Amino acid sequence: MATTTAQTRTVLERFPAGGPRGSWPAEEYAATQRAQGTTDARVVMDLSSDQFLVVTDTIPL
Repeated sequence: MATTTAQTRTVLERFPAGGPRGSWPAEEYAATQRAQGTTDARVVMDLSSDQFLVVTDTIPL
């Protein structure tokens, strides 16, 4: 039987959803993190707080 480890998300940064038109600060931040090789960051929307979250999947040790 195979075992799996639960993954959790780590929130790296939060950005308000009401940013200026044509501005994508969350996407830019995530791209910078990926370019630096720091983490495989991606952007998700948190509807309850109306924010964009830059997250990374981490495996707890």
